[in-house]
Amino acid sequence: MTAELNKPVPNFTVQATSGTTLTLAELAGRKVVLYFYPKDNTPGCTTEGQAFRDLYPEFEKAGAVVYGVSKDSLRTHENFRQKQSFPFDLISDTDESLCRLFDVIRMKQMYGKQYEGIERSTFIIDAQGVLRHEWRKVKVPGHVEQVLEALRALP
Repeated sequence: MTAELNKPVPNFTVQATSGTTLTLAELAGRKVVLYFYPKDNTPGCTTEGQAFRDLYPEFEKAGAVVYGVSKDSLRTHENFRQKQSFPFDLISDTDESLCRLFDVIRMKQMYGKQYEGIERSTFIIDAQGVLRHEWRKVKVPGHVEQVLEALRALP
């Protein structure tokens, strides 16, 4: 099953930094921004995380919580989060269940080798748990501002 635009997102349970276990049901009543990225401590992923960090107070004003998601371990996430002073938690999706729910796993190529990896993507879930916006094949510059604008337009 995959999440579809303008439909309720199936409940999920995931592990996040700060020793948190999150479920979508617990976040009911709040807007949720999930941004999927390939790997901690890489240039594009660091830049994207920093942009969410720098605009985080604006996301809070818009009534949203932000979570970064990758397949990295919680330990790697904790280090990345502390190093970059992220005010939001990072979700460790080592079993790819959340990645598959949002259909962000794609065949990629690096140095001539093919592998499955995360396609940089962002999703907004409204306060009722309905998927309202999705961005796929994200280019980092200006992206976080677009997400914030879409979030502010939600009721």
